[in-house]
Amino acid sequence: MTTIETIVDIGPNRHLAIQLPDEVAPGRHRVVLQIDDGQTPRSQADLVANLPRLDLGPWPENLSLRREDMYGDDGR
Repeated sequence: MTTIETIVDIGPNRHLAIQLPDEVAPGRHRVVLQIDDGQTPRSQADLVANLPRLDLGPWPENLSLRREDMYGDDGR
């Protein structure tokens, strides 16, 4: 599989023609075109910032997160 990433200007006729590099052999190929309109998050921080937030209120006062309390005597 070959990945080619480039920037193009799309004119008013919305026609796109590209010249492929020599390492792409002639013949039938599957081509995927992805249009990035600039609104797609680009970094991991952007992805995390766009996650939905759900406030379930404060934790119970007697909540214990000790391993022994969560898994019992056999440690599972």
